[in-house]
Amino acid sequence: MGSTTDNRLQELKAFDETKAGVKGLVDKGILKIPTFFHHPLDKFLKATNSTNTQYTIPVIDFTNIGKDPNTRQEIISKVRDASEAWGFFQVVNHGIPLNVLQDMKEGVLRFFEQDTEVKKEMYTRDQTRPFIYNSNFDLYSSPAPYWRDTFKCHLAPNAPKPEDLPIVCRDIILEYGAHVMKLGITLFELLSEALGLNPNHLKDMDCCKGMTLLGHYYPVCPEPELTMGTTKHFDSSFLTVLLQDYIGGLQIFHQDRWIDIPSIPGAFVVNFGELLKLITNDRFQSVEHRVPANSIAPRISVACVLRTDLRAQEKLYGPIRELLSEDNPPRYRETTFGDYMAYFNAKGLDFQALSWIIWIELVYILSMINKIDNLEK
Repeated sequence: MGSTTDNRLQELKAFDETKAGVKGLVDKGILKIPTFFHHPLDKFLKATNSTNTQYTIPVIDFTNIGKDPNTRQEIISKVRDASEAWGFFQVVNHGIPLNVLQDMKEGVLRFFEQDTEVKKEMYTRDQTRPFIYNSNFDLYSSPAPYWRDTFKCHLAPNAPKPEDLPIVCRDIILEYGAHVMKLGITLFELLSEALGLNPNHLKDMDCCKGMTLLGHYYPVCPEPELTMGTTKHFDSSFLTVLLQDYIGGLQIFHQDRWIDIPSIPGAFVVNFGELLKLITNDRFQSVEHRVPANSIAPRISVACVLRTDLRAQEKLYGPIRELLSEDNPPRYRETTFGDYMAYFNAKGLDFQALSWIIWIELVYILSMINKIDNLEK
């Protein structure tokens, strides 16, 4: 057992030290993927790809959202229904120019398809760097890596210096990030109103004070049936705004089945993280999702994760008091953002099959049992 573990660790290190990521393997022309990328077969239950609206996430049109009060109330109602039933929805006519979306996707492509020697200079696992490019943030902790390379940069509350970003996508990252932050603020206003709160309630809780942009590149996979582009997981933090390319590939787990999220030109996919589920006391859902590997073409996606300020490690989050009553008591204890991120970074995506908020409740229950045992002694 020990030698097997040692061999696997050596293979992971050798892969990591190439600094070329999964794309580097594909560039070599491999026909068989390394065994450490193999995932258990039970992850490959096929998704439902149906025209039945029962298995289609809502698409919400934001046209005239700021001009017509009646339209705004209709949109709030649709957002409420989608948030409670799905934890996912798509947004169209959101006001961000289509050329900005296209430029962002092309910027991600330019970064990952530039000369490998240039790209290697930016490969790092140092989380303090303003721009982080690597393959699998949880490479050494997950049961199996996923078929994906990623770059990450924090855009808010403090935007990076332009010179700290790669020249091939520098300008579009900053422009795109500014647009998505405005959309994120609008989304939190709508969500606040959908909960019956003041429009600024969630914003004032710092739910969108921070934003991290992740550019994902999923290379073509010669054996897609053996691995995953992204394994099933729940998102961290509060809300994610995702831009898919024409290939799509995102799937969510709904009513005991995997459902394809179609790629709609010009649309954003919006979904909630565990912390939004926690502060809404289960009113809004956080849902497992995944991305299978594919053999069609390289897939691009851009995720903007909205969260509190990373420096506010000790800020407590619990169910919003205004939402609680005798009939709706708090289901979760308060926890800090720092505790969440420590868990997320230590466990990686794969371990999130056990929802983090379920995990903190187990810890809480065990601590209460220990206190009772100590009192009885």
